[in-house]
Amino acid sequence: MMQFKSVLLFLNIVFVLRLNADTSLQTGPPDDFCGIRNTSFKNGEQLNYVVYYSIIGLYVNAGNATLTTNLERINNRQVYHITGVGKSNSSYNWISKVDNRYETFIDTGTMQPVKFIRDVHEGKHTKYENITFNRTASTAITNDGVYKVPECVQDVVSCLYYARNINFNKYKPGDKISFSMFFDNEVYNMYIRYIGKEDVKTKYGKFRAVKFKPLLIKGTVFEGGEKMSVWVTDDANRVPLRVESSLIVGSIKVDMMGYKNLRYPMTSLKSLR
Repeated sequence: MMQFKSVLLFLNIVFVLRLNADTSLQTGPPDDFCGIRNTSFKNGEQLNYVVYYSIIGLYVNAGNATLTTNLERINNRQVYHITGVGKSNSSYNWISKVDNRYETFIDTGTMQPVKFIRDVHEGKHTKYENITFNRTASTAITNDGVYKVPECVQDVVSCLYYARNINFNKYKPGDKISFSMFFDNEVYNMYIRYIGKEDVKTKYGKFRAVKFKPLLIKGTVFEGGEKMSVWVTDDANRVPLRVESSLIVGSIKVDMMGYKNLRYPMTSLKSLR
């Protein structure tokens, strides 16, 4: 039961959970991390996911997650207010109820986060975190203090939307794409490895997709190494379609099950179900 509780933590919407990276190993073209612009999503977008867990080869519905985008203003600055909500399946709440909410506020001009909120409820464990990024001073102000951060650091939700805007056409299979993320009062230098393009069949339908792998640090839930695979649509939307990963016990799969208000037509969809 404790392992199943750990699996439900995946509902945190942590897209690239504590990745390990050595930016000196980057083999692709120099990334344009600080100069990236949003070309993939728009105000009003909503993405829905189901989280499946398997321990003996049979996947069960463990929970669901939703990502929504709204255009707002904060401190006289126009931002994308992106909210990620993850909840455990009510059938398993007796084991450990999960009800988590993550919010990021991303400057529309720079695609850099200006604020991040994490409100976590996992069984008896709760955590509330409020982070403000001061881009002038290169600091992150948290509940616990002030921390120095790199110029173009991301949070755990904004990095997902950054990744959706990567121009994969300038990379070749095997290339590593570097970036940094601030999480739990620490800066993580990270990368994802671009694998290439392939078709992927999800619970929603069959898609043309772009595939990449984040390098994970071994911990209490995830195995170390490149054990996680991520697929996003091979079209202008770059919608995350599927995430698969082996765990210390069992494996997990997250499938996109619905979408609304995409910026472009879903041209990568080849067939439904």
